[in-house]
Amino acid sequence: MEELTAWERVKRARSSERPTSIDYISGIFDRFMELHGDRVCRDDGAIVGGIARLDGIMVTVIGEQKGRNLKQNQKRNFGMPYPDGYRKALRLMKQAEKFGRPVICFVDTPGAFCGIEAEERGQGEAIARNLYEMSALKVPVLSIFIGEGGSGGALALAVANEVWMLENATYSILSPEGFASILWKDGKRADEAAGVMKITAEDLKELHIVERVFGEHLEETGEIEEADEEETLDGVRELSDYLGDAVEGEEKVQEEEPAMLNRDNMEPLVQELREGILEFLRIYHRKTPVQIVEERYARFRRF
Repeated sequence: MEELTAWERVKRARSSERPTSIDYISGIFDRFMELHGDRVCRDDGAIVGGIARLDGIMVTVIGEQKGRNLKQNQKRNFGMPYPDGYRKALRLMKQAEKFGRPVICFVDTPGAFCGIEAEERGQGEAIARNLYEMSALKVPVLSIFIGEGGSGGALALAVANEVWMLENATYSILSPEGFASILWKDGKRADEAAGVMKITAEDLKELHIVERVFGEHLEETGEIEEADEEETLDGVRELSDYLGDAVEGEEKVQEEEPAMLNRDNMEPLVQELREGILEFLRIYHRKTPVQIVEERYARFRRF
């Protein structure tokens, strides 16, 4: 695991290049059929879910989904679900219980949407209902934190038999910026707040909040490329200006960038997650519904 500060891990968890729930669903599962709507109001794009097949086993998969650009984020509401999204997730979980399908959740959200429209439609009740219903589901539930895990928006998909995290994912009661604003009246101290909140996968594993932490299998490439001239609105900017502190006539290179998890290098992680999920399914296939519920209840009694 890389030696990074908590704030550096927060920034990685928020990276727009980071794989989303759909990327993991398409990489891990053999087939996936998406289902839509909460049967009450509408379909929330911040929650994706449906039925998937994994090595011949049928499961229900639910994930919080961010976009990669402004247009996608408008559709996905920046990964912040409305009450409709949580009701949609619960509908799929209850369907999974009816047909005996395990539930796999992918968590990646800054938090539940807190706008007026969401509050008018019962945001708090929708989250609370998920917690209540998930605690008694008679099928195994696995929640995997793949990016940000913010507040009740994350917890609404994390009442599970096991909770896993990627090494650069986070799980917290609120954002470091919000924590710093409340505690110190200074949101600019977010980096300091991240360090005291114990929100990284390593911290949470030590506190027994999560069962497993998955490394992201990244290696520092260290490739140095010759910089090209960059075109601006005013014309072409000289190479020396582009690099800022370059000396005229000297060969210029781009600064080395740290390796980041993205769709191009996620394959080793996907394979490890696939094997881990299969092992989870094999273990819980041997347990009765009563054992599954009792274990989930006992897990949360620890807290």
